[in-house]
Amino acid sequence: MVKIDVNQLAEHFAHIPFQVEGVYRYARNPGVPHADYTDSFPGFVFPPTGKVQFQFNGTPYIFSPGKVVHGGAKMTLAQKMFGKTNWEYILVQYRICNAELEESSFSHQHFELLTGQSPRLIELIMRLWHVYNQPGGLSKFQTEMLFRDVLNEALVCVASRQNSSESHALFERVSHYIHEYYDQSLTIASLAEQYDVNRNRLSYVFRRHAGMGPAEYLLKYRINRAQEMLFTSDVPVQQIAQTVGIADPFYFSRVFKKQLGISPTEYREKFINNPC
Repeated sequence: MVKIDVNQLAEHFAHIPFQVEGVYRYARNPGVPHADYTDSFPGFVFPPTGKVQFQFNGTPYIFSPGKVVHGGAKMTLAQKMFGKTNWEYILVQYRICNAELEESSFSHQHFELLTGQSPRLIELIMRLWHVYNQPGGLSKFQTEMLFRDVLNEALVCVASRQNSSESHALFERVSHYIHEYYDQSLTIASLAEQYDVNRNRLSYVFRRHAGMGPAEYLLKYRINRAQEMLFTSDVPVQQIAQTVGIADPFYFSRVFKKQLGISPTEYREKFINNPC
């Protein structure tokens, strides 16, 4: 299965002249017999409901909500049903209006875009189908405009999902590193440099996935580890501060009290006297 860079795909459609060739709605009920090959135009398949599998040149794609599938022109086509499950999809065929650009375009490829559930995308594609089937020149103009809105929404959905997945993976890597090396002299600049991201990006990722910036996350983790040591050992407070990576014992006491409402010494005494 071809993996598509959504930014390259967006740039492709930004620079090539294209127009809608047809908008068609297919469903199991009433069943429409499928052909043995795709039409002479490439197209996007938008499945609002159900589940059915098609193969483009032998590569299987499942048509189901949350994804958009692109098929190239004149590809061999095979269909597989899943029991008696009802299914429906909208097919939008388009034409590249420049023969030279068409030769090197995405129109000859089959690929899948994972959009996730998007009520707006479904609404736009259903509007496109209804507008296409209206008579008159205005409907043709609106069809062209709406198809671009549909493509835009699909690409934005894909990019948003990819960014979310990438940011979560980055958060997992950096937070795991903090858990491992919190006792060392970590700085946000050093973390950003190690993971080859700028500080603003790192801050955005932590605020999105942890609800706080990386500096606050690191400090809270250190204080949490200090809590455990105060409760389970009789190591002096100053030594505990150094053990969790905070060299200044006065700063340690200040941030500990700010986070928990009592000083490290008071915290220890409280649990020694009331261990339960």
